[in-house]
Amino acid sequence: MTSYGTGSRVLVTGGAGLVGSHLVDAFLMRGCDVTAVDNFSTGSRDNLAAHEHLTVVEADVTEGLAVGDEPFDAVLHFACPASPVDFATLPVEILRVDSVGTLHALDRALADGARFLLASTSEVYGDPLVHPQPESYWGNVNPIGVRSCYDEAKRFSEAAVAAYHRHKGLDAAIVRIFNTYGPRMRPDDGRFVPTFINQALAGEPVTVHGDGSQTRSLCYIDDLVRGLVMLLESGEYGPVNLGTEYELTVRETAELIIRLTGSASVIDYTDRPSDDPERRRPDLSAARELLGYEPQVHYEQGLKTTIDFFATASREADGTPRV
Repeated sequence: MTSYGTGSRVLVTGGAGLVGSHLVDAFLMRGCDVTAVDNFSTGSRDNLAAHEHLTVVEADVTEGLAVGDEPFDAVLHFACPASPVDFATLPVEILRVDSVGTLHALDRALADGARFLLASTSEVYGDPLVHPQPESYWGNVNPIGVRSCYDEAKRFSEAAVAAYHRHKGLDAAIVRIFNTYGPRMRPDDGRFVPTFINQALAGEPVTVHGDGSQTRSLCYIDDLVRGLVMLLESGEYGPVNLGTEYELTVRETAELIIRLTGSASVIDYTDRPSDDPERRRPDLSAARELLGYEPQVHYEQGLKTTIDFFATASREADGTPRV
């Protein structure tokens, strides 16, 4: 088991995204020297505060990782557009970052003798026929569907990590991330939590796909980041599911957000998108056994904090001073 703290050098690709930026913060708080690489196609510079131990590199990981010669102790590959909006507008970019980009990140980790952590996803399970989803489940994925650019790219990335681990001896780990939310989410990325929050704050109808009976399990960003650091330091390979077992229907989530915002919004039911998974909840047995992981933030508290973030951002965008 290796502890990544003061003096450790950590590389985070996609470091300006939701998860990447919170990881950057976590490692800076530990005293690490952190390099965050992002092309800012979906990540935001505002997510990365200036810090003496943080180096921000604007670059596309599909073109290589020219980030200096000093070796890193850990390489965390979190670069990839990951929202439904991105699937429709950036499919080729998604395929490239989780194929060519993954190979570049793996090569850098191998050359440096660094531990490698791949951000995979619950999307590798597709529309699952097994519930909840254990890591042993191979999935039910449509390889040519509207979500396939993301689903299959992540499955390729897992295969690449497995090959480097098995045949090149790379110290590596794979995490499968389930629905995660929290401050720094993009308000327009098409995911239902920021969409519902912004609609409710504006008093607009909250748009629920289908009848809203499909389920998701909501993990607050702090819980996810804690689990990611635990996996990195554990020396385990995985893959390991990370998320929570708080399974809610999408309709219940919409109703809860309307209540927490005090909004007068009503629910507007719309057509359900193609290949939208029916149920999504992780089996966390491996995370508990291997890492001692346990989610701590209840979804209602996490949603309150996330609502406060979006409400503050909305006031600042309108020029309204903070109170």
